[in-house]
Amino acid sequence: LDFVVAGSSAAPRTPTHRSFTCGILHAMWATRSAVALLVASCSTSAVSVSTTSNPIRKVVNLLQQMQQKVTEEGEKEKELYQKYECWCKTGAKDLAASIESAEAKIGDLTSDIKESEENKAKTEEELKQHRADREEAIKAMAEAEAIREKEAAAFAKLKAEHGANAAAMMKAIKALERGMAGVFLQTHAADVLRNMAQGSSDVSTEDRQTLLSFLSGSSEYAPQSGQITGILKQMLDEMHAGFAEATEGEEDAISAHAQLMD
Repeated sequence: LDFVVAGSSAAPRTPTHRSFTCGILHAMWATRSAVALLVASCSTSAVSVSTTSNPIRKVVNLLQQMQQKVTEEGEKEKELYQKYECWCKTGAKDLAASIESAEAKIGDLTSDIKESEENKAKTEEELKQHRADREEAIKAMAEAEAIREKEAAAFAKLKAEHGANAAAMMKAIKALERGMAGVFLQTHAADVLRNMAQGSSDVSTEDRQTLLSFLSGSSEYAPQSGQITGILKQMLDEMHAGFAEATEGEEDAISAHAQLMD
């Protein structure tokens, strides 16, 4: 009895445990019934014995006390038995439903895990591609930066040459118009103009020879001749047009480079 009462605070965890507990409870009911029959038998025997027989009375009293105790314990165990009986009827059903629900969740979780693994693999592949694209972009930006630096340096050189050549032409034109060609030929501007005439591909052969003849101080050149002035003005206009076109190209290159770097 003590074993059953002490174990009543914890619900059985397995079908085997439940069967064992139910068997114990049935045995206890049988024990209680046997004790009650024994007490009744002893009480009947005591009626035929004299009331002055103290040993028998003591036994009867002892058995009556045992009967009362067994009855009280039986009520408690009856209540306990009813609880266990209810659990035996509903516990299996609830447990089966819980197992079914858990198995369904396992299937859902398995599907979710598989989907997550696929998404993870896809994300890793995309990340790998993005890293490769980033490295390519960095390489392309470095190459574009190097090209832009070269273009900027070339334009800066062209701008400097244009400034020097234009200044030399304007000085030459003014000197010719004022009849001071001899003085101009002694200046650095005459050397600049001579180098330009020798290296320019935009000047015809005839004009180049005429211009170089003038810059060399040849006696064939007549002072205030409009031929040299016309050649220089034509060269100056063409040079301004070419520089304007180069400036527009430089501005477009700067804009394209800025968009690439954004």
